[in-house]
Amino acid sequence: MTDSNPAPSTPLDVRLGLTSAGDVQHKLRWGILGTGRISAQWVLSLREVPGAEIVAVAAREEERARTFADTYDIPDAYGSYEAMCASPDVDIIYVGTITRLHKEHSLLAIDAGKHVLCEKPLAGTGADAREMYTAAEAKGVLLQDAMWTRFFPAVEHARALIESGVIGEVVLTQSDFFDPVYAIQAAPLAFGADAKPTKVTASGKRGGAAIVEYGEEQTAVLTFPPFLSELTEVTEIIGTKGRITLQQPGHCPTGITVRIPPENGVPSRYRTQNAPAPAQHFEYPLPGHVSIPGAFPNQHGFLYQAEAVHRCLAAGLTVCPQYNKKESLHVMDLLTEITQARYG
Repeated sequence: MTDSNPAPSTPLDVRLGLTSAGDVQHKLRWGILGTGRISAQWVLSLREVPGAEIVAVAAREEERARTFADTYDIPDAYGSYEAMCASPDVDIIYVGTITRLHKEHSLLAIDAGKHVLCEKPLAGTGADAREMYTAAEAKGVLLQDAMWTRFFPAVEHARALIESGVIGEVVLTQSDFFDPVYAIQAAPLAFGADAKPTKVTASGKRGGAAIVEYGEEQTAVLTFPPFLSELTEVTEIIGTKGRITLQQPGHCPTGITVRIPPENGVPSRYRTQNAPAPAQHFEYPLPGHVSIPGAFPNQHGFLYQAEAVHRCLAAGLTVCPQYNKKESLHVMDLLTEITQARYG
């Protein structure tokens, strides 16, 4: 039964009544394609999902696959991606290889009839991503773009607030991160996947920026500081009645701050003698039972995405609503256009 008044941080698939929270128990046998650091961190999170069984890993060299398997207690190791994808013992494949191989490896798994969770960015271009979704739809399998930030409770809360209209009409979002795809995804989060960009301006290589306009009233200001810099790493979503801040690190936040003026107040310090709007802070600590030595910031939150995949497949969904095909393609198209403008 669906909770008639779910908390705003409730996972979107559960909040919409599409899945049941208990379906994290849904059994899935996972194969891991690629043995890099991200794959290792994914495995350590995935093993905490009650229904998950990690049964295989594949690399181009069997020795690498065997070492990974021995390290993370995985039964089968393959020196061939094709062989693992063909295994009848695997239900779903995590593609954790480098970006330029995402399309090739996802299509390999899809062609074998496997569900796929592919690390972000999903592909090199929007056109490649469309080809991947078309293939998945033809096979009737899940293809999930692994934009894990969308599954964090803090982001779920922010989305619910935007939908409720509590900050009014969203007019501006500002986001920064050295990996552009994280900053870009803030645009459809703020404005919705149906919003149509009308103008994209981008420049800069080592440190870059883009301005994405949605008509005359909505704008995304996205910056991509160098990796080795003291970047702000927050996302601001600014509306006509208030503001939401996804706190640092903005791409995987454990807290949000909401600023809304008092009733009948004016959201502008220039009309309130510099009095700020009252701030409400909401904290969502990382899952304490996930252990990842040497993790990237908040990587333990992979768990939220993993649980959603289990719930959604239990319900027969072929994409998670937190980051569906439309949003994924929205971001992939923007990434393609911004990359072309920056690098030619």
